[in-house]
Amino acid sequence: MSSNRTFVIVGGGLAGAKTAEALREKDFDGSIVLLSEEDHLPYERPPLSKEHMAGKKSLAEFTVHHGDWYRDHHVDLRLGTTATALDRDAHLVTLPDGSTLGYDKLALATGSRSRRPPIPGADADGVHFLRTVEESDALLDALSPGARLVVIGAGWIGLEVTAVARDRGVIVTVLEAAELPLLAALGAEMGTVFAEMHREHGVDLRFQARVEEITTADGRATGVRLASGDVLAADAVLVAVGAQPNIELAESAGLTMDGGVVVDSALRTSDPDIVAVGDIAAHFHPVLDTRIRVEHWANALNQPAAAAATMLGHPTDYTNLPYFFTDQYDLGMEYVGYAPHYARIVVRGDVARREFVAFWLDGDHRVLAAMNVNVWDVGDVVRALILGRMPVDPVALSDPNVPLTEVAA
Repeated sequence: MSSNRTFVIVGGGLAGAKTAEALREKDFDGSIVLLSEEDHLPYERPPLSKEHMAGKKSLAEFTVHHGDWYRDHHVDLRLGTTATALDRDAHLVTLPDGSTLGYDKLALATGSRSRRPPIPGADADGVHFLRTVEESDALLDALSPGARLVVIGAGWIGLEVTAVARDRGVIVTVLEAAELPLLAALGAEMGTVFAEMHREHGVDLRFQARVEEITTADGRATGVRLASGDVLAADAVLVAVGAQPNIELAESAGLTMDGGVVVDSALRTSDPDIVAVGDIAAHFHPVLDTRIRVEHWANALNQPAAAAATMLGHPTDYTNLPYFFTDQYDLGMEYVGYAPHYARIVVRGDVARREFVAFWLDGDHRVLAAMNVNVWDVGDVVRALILGRMPVDPVALSDPNVPLTEVAA
């Protein structure tokens, strides 16, 4: 190798592995050190609550690269190792054994962890969280036919596990503090679609539920007690109330924070020699003209290409629209765009059959985001509608007989 520069990547998930891959694809010939806290080769996390949980994919099938790839591409992958401190002035990261590792450029890809609310009994055996493959395996072992599972949280992970559990004959109760599932992500109208679907599959959904305690006996979870006084018996409890970004290293190093590590459009932090990608990146999105932090697979997959270019001295804006997907029972869904505030939702298709596309519009009838449910091959035109920022005719938008390319107002 002709370059004597060293680029260090902290975080051995999808974002970290893809950053190493992008650096080599962009012909960086210096040293790359990838620090991974887990002992596994970097892997993707969506299957943990989807195909792997359903027994359809093994870890090897969603591992980003197999071991030979790191050797062949001269990536020094250090499993079971992460940075414990960061000295920006000296360009050093401290490792768990007290040694230090110098860097010329640094990528932070530390991801997130399960949020752990202070619920009494949450540390008992039989209480599950879902972030690692070991946690997925442990939860899967508990999902035997006839077992009773209580899921705390009706977000994406909670509902995906619920669907897998029901398919396996598990009795499931879902507890959600809000009025509907996915309320913050999708709003009431689409949240109702998911609520009805789960009820059709025999799920006991309880909204505006406040958990007081996970009851235990001999150190093992036996149920969940609500503020109402109700006690729900359980053989297993899944706590799925969101994720917490792993920002402690960046924060202690004095990088600018805003709910995550603040990065510009090209994923640079407040330190020009450090980029941040994936769950932790509070990114100024140049298309949406706002700062957003997205905890979804697509950012971990796609941001590294821009980050690698920026590390190599060619700042490249990351412009991909936010994207996520889910699979629950016979429902497959993709969502693209960003609609924290919207005026209305327009639906094209058959909601009852769960074959439709929903569009989130602003007050000027511009498409902010869209969700296709069991309708495929519309991704490109939907993205064009969002990026075009042109008003649409809501009536035409709702009519399946009008091509999406002809819905402009």
